[in-house]
Amino acid sequence: MSASDTDRPLAFDTLQIHGGAKPDPATGARQVPIYQSTAFVFRDAAHAASLFNLKEVGFIYSRLTNPTVAALQDRIAALEGGAGAVCCSSGHAAQIMALFPLMAPGCNVVVSTRLYGGTVTQMSQTIRRFGWSAKFVDFDDEAAVRAAIDDDTRAVFCESIANPGGYITDIPAIAAIAREAGLPLIVDNTSATPYLCRPIELGATLVVHSTTKYLTGNGTVTGGVVVDAGTFDWSASDKFPSLSAPEPAYHGLKFHETFGPAAFTFHGIAVGLRDLGMTMNPQGAHYTLMGIETLSLRMERHVANAIKVATWLEQDERVSFVSYAGLESSPYKDRVPTVCPKGAGALFTFGLKAGYEACVRLIDAVDIFSHVANLGDTRSLIIHSASTTHSQLTEDQQRAAGAGPEVVRVSIGIEDADDLIADLGQALAKAVG
Repeated sequence: MSASDTDRPLAFDTLQIHGGAKPDPATGARQVPIYQSTAFVFRDAAHAASLFNLKEVGFIYSRLTNPTVAALQDRIAALEGGAGAVCCSSGHAAQIMALFPLMAPGCNVVVSTRLYGGTVTQMSQTIRRFGWSAKFVDFDDEAAVRAAIDDDTRAVFCESIANPGGYITDIPAIAAIAREAGLPLIVDNTSATPYLCRPIELGATLVVHSTTKYLTGNGTVTGGVVVDAGTFDWSASDKFPSLSAPEPAYHGLKFHETFGPAAFTFHGIAVGLRDLGMTMNPQGAHYTLMGIETLSLRMERHVANAIKVATWLEQDERVSFVSYAGLESSPYKDRVPTVCPKGAGALFTFGLKAGYEACVRLIDAVDIFSHVANLGDTRSLIIHSASTTHSQLTEDQQRAAGAGPEVVRVSIGIEDADDLIADLGQALAKAVG
């Protein structure tokens, strides 16, 4: 979407409101309507045949395409600078949707050790049921990343700002390694959002989100999205036959040859959603569209509050460390100007010298902070990852992910920062003394 008079690209703050949205042609409604319809009427038999054979773009059935969801896809693709996007039912669904066209039995994906605990479980356990595997590597060790890639590797996966520790990945460096190997780089941008980080501009091929988090921003609906940069040559090798080879279900159509930069997006809808059925519902898409309208305003406040709270925590003698890249003490602060120039996000961890039991007492003592398994809400959230989100992992895996037994994770909201500090202060007094 661009400004028609000058053909000047629209700014982020404008796109987050207008991207993918036009007045409803039937009613003139200014807000994107909730098209709560399972199916859509075809003009005639020829129109139906064209839609089903991918010769025409349109709406068939809401497992595949829906006007409300389509508006959200267009908006997120515009904000990420991608060629297209596919929305689905959750962030975990988005990760499977991203891998689905790339992988086959016997193939592997090289992934960062610094990932959300549920993603570690998905990558280390669940994908084995598809015959896929994951190799976990410290992405600060670029030589180790290169060494992990072999002839069966089909993708490289990381998080821009890792959950839970606020670690920032050197995306340009990892993108260069993936590019040298002829592989797509998949970046989970949930914790940063496209306002703070633009992975495609840094070399990513695909970007995934749990739209449940900052994009929606109000803790009401789950959702996910896969954004394609539209720049990867899927036909450069024989590694990605789902996109480069004839597709039997569509009479030998080759997605990359036929759709070019939109190949991955078309495949995600025409095969991924068709067969996996990980569909986003239109009401959920509507909530997320409304949330995105204030994304930049919220992220600015999230970041400002996070810096203030993290600075206060770092100065408290009961706290052993604060893992937040927005602090001068962070080993990753030098990555912020390149990877996240507008701020290091609002998700971080801190450790208590008194250990595991003190963390539990702290969680039970907070008042303003909500103890929930979520992040990216307008409300400030807190959780003890080792006993919840990362409890399926070994202690070594927990520590590698930045979620050791003595660690508390916070997602700083947009309340008054002094109130948040006061709440943590009284909770620390009860937990430690």
